Amino acid sequence: MTLLSVLLAATALGASPARATPPPNPVIFVHGRNAGPGVWGAMRADFLRAGYPEDRLDAWSYDTGRSTNEVLAGEFAAHVDAVLARTGAAKADIVAHSLGSLPSRWYVAFGGGAAKVAHWASLAGPNHGTTVAYLCALWDQGCRDMTPGSYVLSRLNAGPETPGPVRYATWWSSCDEQIAPVSSTALAGAVNTRTAGCLKHNDLLTDAAVAQKVRAFLAG
Repeated sequence: MTLLSVLLAATALGASPARATPPPNPVIFVHGRNAGPGVWGAMRADFLRAGYPEDRLDAWSYDTGRSTNEVLAGEFAAHVDAVLARTGAAKADIVAHSLGSLPSRWYVAFGGGAAKVAHWASLAGPNHGTTVAYLCALWDQGCRDMTPGSYVLSRLNAGPETPGPVRYATWWSSCDEQIAPVSSTALAGAVNTRTAGCLKHNDLLTDAAVAQKVRAFLAG
């Protein structure tokens, strides 16, 4: 039986042909300080097992020692545009770890990203600063941006912490040794989740439960 005859038969019976499920938004993973796209291996594998197409998973690579507002947010904006052009999607989802939360968040707040991002998720992000960053702030701009009260954080937190129609979520751990205080990650207006168990800073990248919850958030 040809496809045409199947469609004609379905029409005759008053049935409509099945519609293909639209692909999910492309997901852009953003790594943290002194890291690279490879840190997302476990979470990427989880997304693939859950049915995400390979071409809908992307990871941005950047110089973590550069300025969030003056350099990185603009570079990230260009990367998002490239992903949307390649996939034909109207919006992207962002999953950021640690420092990666800042340039991606700046892009959403001040770089036009609110119209191009559907979901923004922060894993162990220094969204209100971390005192650990003082250890490297003298020579590293990325660290300076993460210090409490920095220009970047003051601007990001001066107005609504979760602006625009974007849906926001954060995950934090009481055992995070890099974010001090650990409460820094949570944002007003976001779905803020404390991880189960005692996860270290980088454990949030590989924890199966965290990956599952992130996927559930992006699907909402």
